[in-house]
Amino acid sequence: MNHIGTQYIETERLILRRFELSDAPAMFANWASDDEVTKFLTWPTHTDMSVTEGILEQWVAQYRQDDCYRWAITLKGNGPQSIGGIDVCRWREDGAVPEIGYCMGRRWWHQGIMSEALGAVLDFLFERVGVERVEAEHDTNNPHSGGVMRKCGMVFDGVREKAGKNNQGVVDMARYVLKAGDR
Repeated sequence: MNHIGTQYIETERLILRRFELSDAPAMFANWASDDEVTKFLTWPTHTDMSVTEGILEQWVAQYRQDDCYRWAITLKGNGPQSIGGIDVCRWREDGAVPEIGYCMGRRWWHQGIMSEALGAVLDFLFERVGVERVEAEHDTNNPHSGGVMRKCGMVFDGVREKAGKNNQGVVDMARYVLKAGDR
């Protein structure tokens, strides 16, 4: 594995880039302050822009670490406005298996945007970082997230009962896996 940190990624419709402190207004307005977006997430809805600013300060500082992979999702032609985020939210086992997490503003749901972003991040992790396996999980009550994973070739690996905690409480988690060479 070759950790190279968060790098600029461009797709047909998207630019995935590092978050910046100047992303606070768009992040707050587009998704962090929306209870529907954060419903199945592990962090609470931001009630004030200062919360978003504090999170971004932490994220920007983490870019100094080569094993930090966190992208702002932006639409080409929409300027630098971030509409969501995608990241390696944790490394499992011996630090060799990344788990992906993502969220995006409601206005952009069901347009294939998150599938495009996830596909690009999977390509990056397999081809440039050299991981052998990627995992992702979602609350079983949020099947659309699983649809994104399946669309990107991830394979359902089972349900872990009462294995997660999010803004809905303790929940069952569906796990998806993709291995190098299976894409």
